[in-house]
Amino acid sequence: MCGIVGILGKGPVAEDLIRSLKRLEYRGYDSAGVATVDGGRLDRRRAQGKLGILEERVAAAPISGNSGIGHTRWATHGAPTEQNAHPHMSGSVTVVHNGIIENFRELRQELEADGAVFETETDTEVIVHLIEREYQGEASPQDAVAATLKRLEGAFALAILFAGEDDLMIGARRGSPLAVGHGDGENYLGSDALALAPFTDRVAYLDDGDIAVLTRSSVRIFDESGAEVPRAIKISQASALLADKGKYRHFMLKEIHEQPDVISHTLGQYVSFVEESVVLPRLDIDFKKLSRLTISACGTAFFAGHVAKYWFERYARLPVEIDIASEFRYREAPLPENGLSVFISQSGETADTLAGLRYCKENGQTVLSIVNVQESTIARESHAILPTLAGPEIGVASTKGFSSQLTVLAVLAIAIGRARGVLTSVQENELVRSLIGLPRLMTTVLRHENQIDRLAHSLSKARDVLYLGRGIFYPLALEGALKLKEISYIHAEGYAAGELKHGPIALIDENMPVIVLAPHDRLYEKTISNMQEVAARGGRIILITSENAGDPGTELASEIRVPNAHDFVAPILYALPAQLLAYYTAVHLGTDVDQPRNLAKSVTVE
Repeated sequence: MCGIVGILGKGPVAEDLIRSLKRLEYRGYDSAGVATVDGGRLDRRRAQGKLGILEERVAAAPISGNSGIGHTRWATHGAPTEQNAHPHMSGSVTVVHNGIIENFRELRQELEADGAVFETETDTEVIVHLIEREYQGEASPQDAVAATLKRLEGAFALAILFAGEDDLMIGARRGSPLAVGHGDGENYLGSDALALAPFTDRVAYLDDGDIAVLTRSSVRIFDESGAEVPRAIKISQASALLADKGKYRHFMLKEIHEQPDVISHTLGQYVSFVEESVVLPRLDIDFKKLSRLTISACGTAFFAGHVAKYWFERYARLPVEIDIASEFRYREAPLPENGLSVFISQSGETADTLAGLRYCKENGQTVLSIVNVQESTIARESHAILPTLAGPEIGVASTKGFSSQLTVLAVLAIAIGRARGVLTSVQENELVRSLIGLPRLMTTVLRHENQIDRLAHSLSKARDVLYLGRGIFYPLALEGALKLKEISYIHAEGYAAGELKHGPIALIDENMPVIVLAPHDRLYEKTISNMQEVAARGGRIILITSENAGDPGTELASEIRVPNAHDFVAPILYALPAQLLAYYTAVHLGTDVDQPRNLAKSVTVE
């Protein structure tokens, strides 16, 4: 969601703040701003829209100072205007904030009754007024912040500067991520290591409730009780992961094309190519004793978990319950003895997923998480993790994140199936071989790009699109529909093909494109039967199927042939044409592919 950067530097920091904020653009934002302390005085520049507008604002009216904070805002409370943009100021205090303050209305009423004048519609402004009130009441900066945090309900990451304090910055977190960068005579705050990579590779991650007090020569961290605590400094690899589109028009297209390499890299960590077997890190989980698997995630990660449900039940004979995390956290689900809870999150900071994880831990479940960020909160709070190793994903619509999650889940399904005696060693070898061959097949699919581009031109004229799939391809239909609507803004829905006659068939007419995901598997004929029902009502059928499928026996508007693949890996392979179809449809419509409206990459608040 929002991005935070703070610099206590040796020289002017305004340009460095903006440069660092650009590395956080992948989170999604609609306004941006920077503030500095210069000669004891606070100054700031803000702008609605992209960072280029803020750069122009700073170039026209330079802002000086060797201490500064910056922010990219994704609007929650209040419209995405310059007035509502961060940093917010009150008297001697300026603040940037990621998160949501749930009790801001009560706090605002109290502050207004006390004489405070509010300039914005945001929840964040109550923070700056509370700190200012404490500070003007003779509290030290650190004590003013600590007292304010006790009043706040909700999630936050904060970076705070004070007028007259050129060598001081305070950070705090509860729920939302915040990292401290350790430099040489300089220190930093940032939403993640990627933001800090231009300055340092020495990064410490704050725990929930921490307050970090930074000067240029020191970093002191205090926990929620006020005790000073150490937080381990880790050497980050983010400096090697610079955001660059390379030869591609958009990050999303680049990341689609990265998938063969990403899957190869992921498999290199989890399988023996020589023995054709799964080699997991030590997890301290006895798979043989598991009674049930509980999977929870949000968005695309939920659909990855939904695909995996079919794998765990078929190849490990393990009962699976899967929930959208935002629903799971509230329904007070009974959890079994010897249950394993699996949480999936690209960022490792998804608020609803984290809440579900904590519920499962409180109820005696072993927690295994699949994340792309190993230093994330979800990773740190899990009993065990399996990293996806996808590298930074800049495009808001997940592509390589999805395929790498599926790959790790596939490997886990094999490992559990083998441990439970469901799979023989010969069957394990067969499934691992299919995974090893997957990058090559993905490369072949990518060669259909021009065909998919032409098809997308026609699809871009549609108002509504229906996706159909059976069995394990039902969640692929859901994911395909999600990709199309989130970047093209075309209304799309995914359905289980067998449900067509239970309602969705009423939508079918000559203007309705119907995308059917149907490899030549044991359910192929049933899916073709559903497809013929669509054809009989004039629907425009786009069939994505395998090369060996033969003639479907019905008129098609278009067809995409995918290389023949083992049933086990076919869902991962079929994700690519669905992604490319969504991408090129959005391109033809001229939407902001990498940063679609109203969306954020990492949803760190409820």
